[in-house]
Amino acid sequence: MSVVRASNVYKVFGKNGPDVVRKLEKGADRDDLTDLGTAAVIDVNFTVEKSEIFVVMGLSGSGKSTLIRMINGLWAPTSGSIEVAGKDISDMGKQQLRKLRADHVSMVFQHFALLPHRTVRDNAAYALEIRGVDKKTRQEKADHWLHQVGLEGWGDKLPGELSGGMQQRVGLARALAAETDILLMDEAFSALDPLIRTEMQDQLIELQRELGKTIIFISHDLNEAMRLGDRIAIMRDGRIAQTGTTTEILTRPADSYIADFIADVDRSRVLVARDIMATGSPDGAGLDGAASNLPTVAPDTRVCDIFGVSRDTGGAVAVIDNGTPVGIIDQAALVASMTPPGGNGGVGTAGASGTTSDKAVN
Repeated sequence: MSVVRASNVYKVFGKNGPDVVRKLEKGADRDDLTDLGTAAVIDVNFTVEKSEIFVVMGLSGSGKSTLIRMINGLWAPTSGSIEVAGKDISDMGKQQLRKLRADHVSMVFQHFALLPHRTVRDNAAYALEIRGVDKKTRQEKADHWLHQVGLEGWGDKLPGELSGGMQQRVGLARALAAETDILLMDEAFSALDPLIRTEMQDQLIELQRELGKTIIFISHDLNEAMRLGDRIAIMRDGRIAQTGTTTEILTRPADSYIADFIADVDRSRVLVARDIMATGSPDGAGLDGAASNLPTVAPDTRVCDIFGVSRDTGGAVAVIDNGTPVGIIDQAALVASMTPPGGNGGVGTAGASGTTSDKAVN
């Protein structure tokens, strides 16, 4: 069962919300309805599965931050429904929403949202304090998660004594200490310098391997989205333009907007061996012989690294998973993998008789 589900969700700001929704459902353009209200989210549908990192990305004004505020009940949809942990939150009262957030949902904000007069430890323990957990237990849990995010020994400091990157780690520790199964991250790393942002992305990936949280991550950075997301939803003008894995979006963009959006992505650093390999027949017949004398790479080897192996040997490369040949990559497939759909070649034709995998890159 999906952990989060959005069904035909609209959010219109203004007094005429229902009227705007009806006009949008009949095909009206939102730009023609600005006198009636601002349609921030329009007919959005998606599901998020357990332990998935689902990235919602788009440019400023696309509706992504409005969407996440509806997922945790800060704003109610004008129309449609949102289910979290199997419960429709659209009509929940304040008490029910508070319980839902306490039991199931934590949020990490872009600008940290730390309490400046409280210590780092007390900030990390704040959700547990609100829940009524005794002081000793909540401080022990706070110290544990501060250690997990690399802030051991900083518990007695005030937030103002920490760098921006360290403050964001406190925000992450606070969300993790709450021990909810869902994390909402609203451009959590966007305010950080590029190097610190990359470090935080690495840390999130590592923590996710251990914890298996369900994460909805809001971002305006395509490279960040493709690095973190099991699946990505790209928003435009309040609507979801495309939802898919990194591979699906790179190899099968839904329209010209998405194609232009991904045009400058360094495909060699996003696509991996499993995305471009020729797999042969469904049962793998013939791969053992073909792969026996070839250099090998793992299924998750990035294409940029495969180029080096292929260059050194001057030929094809075998893809080996736990000692078993699972695919072949020839030089033509490597070159084709760098060509966006619509150009000469394309990842979707990797190898003479092979197929491509759609598994996301983490």
